[in-house]
Amino acid sequence: MLSLPDSTEPLPLATPESAVGEPPPSSSSEDFFSSVSLACASGSASSSSLSDENQKPSPSPDPSQTRPQIPITWPSGGTLTLDWVTNLMSTFDWSSRNLRPSELPTVLPVEVFDSLVLIASKILHKEPNCVPIEPDRDGMVGSSVVVVGDVHGQLHDVLFLLKDAGLPSENRFFVFNGDYVDRGAWGLETFLLLLAWKVFMPHRVFLLRGNHESKYCTSVYGFEKEVLAKYGEKKDGKHVYRKCLGCFEGLPLASIIAGQVYTAHGGVFRNIPATPSRRAKGKKNRKVTLNPDSVPLSLGSFDELLKARRSVLDPPWEGQNLIPGDVLWSDPSMKPGLSPNKERGIGLLWGPDYTEEFLKKNNLKLIIRSHEGPDAREKRPGLGGMDEGYTIDHVVQSGKLITVFSAPDYPQFQATEDRYKNKGAYIVLKSPNFDTPIFHSFEAITPKPKANPYYDFEDVIDSDEELDLTKMAEPS
Repeated sequence: MLSLPDSTEPLPLATPESAVGEPPPSSSSEDFFSSVSLACASGSASSSSLSDENQKPSPSPDPSQTRPQIPITWPSGGTLTLDWVTNLMSTFDWSSRNLRPSELPTVLPVEVFDSLVLIASKILHKEPNCVPIEPDRDGMVGSSVVVVGDVHGQLHDVLFLLKDAGLPSENRFFVFNGDYVDRGAWGLETFLLLLAWKVFMPHRVFLLRGNHESKYCTSVYGFEKEVLAKYGEKKDGKHVYRKCLGCFEGLPLASIIAGQVYTAHGGVFRNIPATPSRRAKGKKNRKVTLNPDSVPLSLGSFDELLKARRSVLDPPWEGQNLIPGDVLWSDPSMKPGLSPNKERGIGLLWGPDYTEEFLKKNNLKLIIRSHEGPDAREKRPGLGGMDEGYTIDHVVQSGKLITVFSAPDYPQFQATEDRYKNKGAYIVLKSPNFDTPIFHSFEAITPKPKANPYYDFEDVIDSDEELDLTKMAEPS
């Protein structure tokens, strides 16, 4: 059984220029994670691309940022500790600033990667499609739940967020709402770091799946090429990428927090009506054909969500596979109704009337979803922008629909000089009123280390629109 800290206060870190929301309690620990604090304060001066992939990033000029003990080794007995996880955090930060991407195996050998991903995958695959999270169970007093949106490989902003919110602890839960990889230069380190927290605190840290945790998206938006650049294009790199895809398959689709808050990357999902097909008389095991087009769209039930098959990355978007597609890809609209999401080609668009129906039908107070950054939101009439890292999209009689996006100054690589300069945000839900969100906005950590993009950001579509569904359905 893991030994969990009774509480873990936020740790010192270089702070962005502004942070909005209720400040976390101050820390009495100053040496813990000091290397990350120094790194964020004294990193490279620009986030522009390197002209040569083999060029080393400029090392931090701060002499007190000493080289960590590498390579990282798997702990004796296989039990992770708080020290091991926080050391992983500081080591990843250091390596991102001082080593070439191709030198990551000297920091995290493939054998250690395998151990971490194997244990994490076993934990994730055992969780249901919709994970119940009960912070006040077992007489816990003063619990809180931190809900985090898309982070897209922005490692240094994730490190800041974890310190700003306070590290996971016995009474501080975390729900990460998907899209850990792609677009940013450190998707692999970000995902592995969150897996380490999951292994260390499996009942306090919950990782949900985003639409980018898929074979198609990672092949288009950079994660596959990132892994191959870091672990090699031959055996090891392909092995690491394949193991990550297998881990993605285990990520749950949604959670219910304190019986009141539904969290999912995209949003609500449809009912899948089953209609019997014609069969000759006398045949046993009468075939059932799923035909969702035979009746108007309607909202699905949690029983249907729990039965949906999530252990496929890019399924044919038909039949029961429509449910995970909806959960991962759907978007809200200010227009009433429930309709196919033609802009993305996958999932649903739903209006305030269906937010009300979903909340009332399931006795919920909040829907918290992610999935839309500033690039997507500027194309969505009637909905708020992502300047502060969150929007309240629907306010209805039964509650609210909120979008939270946790990648500030997104995307890391952009073709135009004019950046969105959006803030990131996370949401804190506190006992006993878990349905009352507290919003914390934060600016991007600067400067970040120099890095190369791993995808053609000048040509690739930035808002996940016009997807090639035929390629998505190709077998792995």
